Amino acid sequence: MSKIVYSALQPSGKLTIGNYLGSIKNFKKLQDEYECFFNVADLHSITVPQEPKSIRERSLDLIAIFLASGLDPEKSTLFVQSHVSQHASLAWVLNCMSYMGQLSRMTQFKEKSQKSEENLNAGLFTYPVLMAADILLYQTDLVPVGVDQKQHLELARDLAIRFNNKYSQTFTVPEGIIGKETGKIMNLKNPEKKMSKSDPDQNSFILLLDDEETIKRKISKAVTDSMANFDYNDEQKGLKNLINMYIAFSNKTKEEIILKYKNENYSVFKEDLGQLISDSLKDLREKYFEYIKDKQYLEKVMEQGAQKASYIANKTLRKVYKKVGFLPR
Repeated sequence: MSKIVYSALQPSGKLTIGNYLGSIKNFKKLQDEYECFFNVADLHSITVPQEPKSIRERSLDLIAIFLASGLDPEKSTLFVQSHVSQHASLAWVLNCMSYMGQLSRMTQFKEKSQKSEENLNAGLFTYPVLMAADILLYQTDLVPVGVDQKQHLELARDLAIRFNNKYSQTFTVPEGIIGKETGKIMNLKNPEKKMSKSDPDQNSFILLLDDEETIKRKISKAVTDSMANFDYNDEQKGLKNLINMYIAFSNKTKEEIILKYKNENYSVFKEDLGQLISDSLKDLREKYFEYIKDKQYLEKVMEQGAQKASYIANKTLRKVYKKVGFLPR
C-alpha cells in the first residue's frame, strides 16, 4: 500500500509564494507517489480574530487554488477540516495526554502570544495538539513541513509514541518531508524575517495571485546589498533569498545561477526573476479564476473529500475511544 501524506493550510489570508513553495508546489508530485490528504484548516484559523465571511471566502479560495495547482480529487482527498468532526474529537483525547510544559515551549506560541496579548486564548496554546490530531487521524506516514513547523511535527510524534506505549499500537509515528533551499522564503524588505502576508508593507511579500506587473515591481524593490558581488552566502541575505526563489521556480542549482549572473548587475537578475515567477504562476492564476467561478463544483469536491476523510478518520477514532475506555455507540 502507498504511504500516506497529510498537509493543511489555514484560510487566514491570501497565500504568498512562500506558502506556495513551502507546500502547494510539491503537492501535485506527492499525489502521484502517495495516498494524499490535503485540507483547509479552518479550525486552526480561529485562534486569532477572523471575520466569519472572510473564513468562508478564503476556504473556497484554497480549494480552488488546490485544484488550480494540479491536485486531482480522484487522486487526492481534498476537504475542509471542520467538515470532519473527528479532528476536534481526537484533539480532546490528545489534549488530555499533552503536557503544559511542552506546549509552553512551542516557538510559535511564544511569538503569537506576544503579538496577541489581548487574545491569549486557550486555542492559541493547544492548537499544536489539534495539528497532531490532524496528522494522526489518517495514520500519516509523511508530513511536508517547513522549517518553522518541525517542532509541531515532533509533538505529533511524541503524542503518537506516548499513546502507543500506554494503550498499545494505535498510531503510525509520522516522519517529516522538509525542503532544503526553499524551506523558508524570507521577507523582500527584511530578509531576517519570514515572508508573511500580515506584514503592513505590501512590497515585502508576493501573493500567489499577484499579476505580472505587481510581481515584477515587488522584486525590483526587494532589498539586496551594496557589495556588487553576486554570490550565495549569509552575509548577503537579501540576495540569497532571491536566489532561493530562483532555484525554486527554475529548478536550477545555485551554482548555475551564480555563474549566469556573476558579471551582471542586480537589476538584470531581478528583472529575470520577476519574469520567471510570473511565468511560473500564470497557469495557476488562470485556472484559479476559472474554478472560483464554479461554486457548485467546489462544493462537490469538498463534500466528496469530507466523506472519504470521515470514513478513514472514524476508523482511527473508534480505536482510540475503545482503548481509552469510552463505551461504543
